[in-house]
Amino acid sequence: MSVRSLYRRYAAAALVLVLSFCWMFPAGAEAKIASQDLIIVNKKTNKLAYFSSGKLVKEFRVATGKSPELTPEGTFEIVNKIKNRPYYKEKIPGGDPRNPLGDRWIGLNVNGTMGTTYAIHGNSNKNSIGKYVSAGCIRMYNDEIHWLFEQVPLHTMAIITTSSQSFETIAQNHGYAVGVQSFDGKLVVNGREAQLKQDLMMVDSRIYIPLRACFELLGGTVEWNASTQTVTVYTGNRKITHKALSGKAVVNGKTVNITASRLQGNSLMLPLRNMSEISGYSVVWDGASNTVNLTTGK
Repeated sequence: MSVRSLYRRYAAAALVLVLSFCWMFPAGAEAKIASQDLIIVNKKTNKLAYFSSGKLVKEFRVATGKSPELTPEGTFEIVNKIKNRPYYKEKIPGGDPRNPLGDRWIGLNVNGTMGTTYAIHGNSNKNSIGKYVSAGCIRMYNDEIHWLFEQVPLHTMAIITTSSQSFETIAQNHGYAVGVQSFDGKLVVNGREAQLKQDLMMVDSRIYIPLRACFELLGGTVEWNASTQTVTVYTGNRKITHKALSGKAVVNGKTVNITASRLQGNSLMLPLRNMSEISGYSVVWDGASNTVNLTTGK
């Protein structure tokens, strides 16, 4: 594939992401991870985590940059996967045991480099793994990157960070749904079944509903402040403010403790059990028909 074709493909994908994002959540909100797979590299521990379908599948020891700035931090797309990539700098053929890239290359699009400069790859010195020794790339044991190479699809996002948080927390804070199941149920609003663009979801036996869609269907107004990551809802005689991912809501100036909201893709999801107390709506769960009934009580 030519560089021009790669560029067009990436630009088209970026446009689709922007359009879908604007549809789901207010303009200015930070884009979140919505795919089934995710890679996280934590430079603090020099470990890499691979998630698939909401589960942490495996962790690996890795090597990263000799100094902190060499391995860039951020969220980057996997844009190529190459077997036996030559080491052009020293003219070492691909597959040669001397090749410091090993024989597998998972290229990351960092600042428009399109997978040519930064990557997760193998090594020619297994004793370097776990250390801060690279020129910026992420090194793995060769047998382990062989496994990862076959598992991770193109266009998976890789988060590179320096953090004291767990891999699960890092993933959740970037909008990746850890331990989440789609909930095969219906939402009925004031007697009519609602057609939602975002499915209900279940986490640890708790049902979550899309905050924005539910309040708007019930006649409320929803505002999003991107700088503070705070949503404000006006419904009936109530003003509700809530900081995304927190376990508190403020209702007409009074703080209410709730189960923390979650991000699913680009939608903020609110625990069903807390909907009634913060909104004043009637919320009834019918287990026989898997139906959530929301009514304004008017």
